[in-house]
Amino acid sequence: MTLSIRRLIHDSTEKVLGEKRIEREEALRLATLSHTDLVDLFAAANRVRDHYRGTDIDLCSIMNARSGACSEDCRFCAQSSHYHTDAPIYDLVDTARIEEAAKTARENGARRFCIVTSGKGIDSNDELHAIGRGLELVRSLGLKPCATLGTLSRHQLRYLKDAGLNRYHHNIETSREFFPEICSTHTFDERVELLGHARELGLSLCSGGILGMGETMQDRVSMAFTLRDLDVDSVPLNFLMPIAGTPLGDIRPIKPLEALHSISLFRMILPDKEIRICGGRGSSLGSLHPMIFQAGADGFMIGNYLTRTGLDPKDDLTMLHDLGLTIKE
Repeated sequence: MTLSIRRLIHDSTEKVLGEKRIEREEALRLATLSHTDLVDLFAAANRVRDHYRGTDIDLCSIMNARSGACSEDCRFCAQSSHYHTDAPIYDLVDTARIEEAAKTARENGARRFCIVTSGKGIDSNDELHAIGRGLELVRSLGLKPCATLGTLSRHQLRYLKDAGLNRYHHNIETSREFFPEICSTHTFDERVELLGHARELGLSLCSGGILGMGETMQDRVSMAFTLRDLDVDSVPLNFLMPIAGTPLGDIRPIKPLEALHSISLFRMILPDKEIRICGGRGSSLGSLHPMIFQAGADGFMIGNYLTRTGLDPKDDLTMLHDLGLTIKE
């Protein structure tokens, strides 16, 4: 490691620990570190995580409450009607199914439970009211209710907040610059606008994206700075799980060290936010998966993903125990 690289990591860390923000130029330099320099960056990110977030790990879980037949053309998504995949297609499930899934999430240690629906948004009041009842059930189980329902109106968001919604999740997916390569049926600004509406209504914000879709490390830095400007509370980082039938079905997953490098960048740019590792963490990180915490993460999604099987929750809980980490309550 050269003196200039060592100084860069040291100065960036001290700045962040001193309640100051690193600038885009510094983050872009950190994004170019070689593999031999990453141990020092991981140590810095771990210090920052401990300082701002502590060592308790926040667990969340989701339920695919309405699947498939989505009108949007997000190039990574198995549920888009533009592509032919083996993803299931079904209408909104009943509240009994939501309650059952939420109970399982609670048993696995989750603190938050998110109701997810495919599609651009919620089209009918019947569906909106059914989701509202589902949120009330989730809250009655002692979980924090979250939702991922696409593009909603202010009225719909307000209704769900009154029904108990705590946090709204709406990924920006990638950088503003790369977004047109991922989706053409709606814009990056539409996503940003919805997050602004949710914030104005007093909802907590959850927004991140997917890494490994062909974007550069510079795109990831740009994405992180957008999330910083939006002042989101939680940043879910997914790693592309290529799905046959989608335009990105042949992309190779990113390497474990690149995944960890990216996690550390998000921690340095967003020091006081939840950095939550979600879909694709097992396939992309492999044997280095437990290092997500050393790289700065303070949460992850436990259980299955939308259309793909996640890691066994028992193995996740064993990992936390072996690492001496406790679950946030």
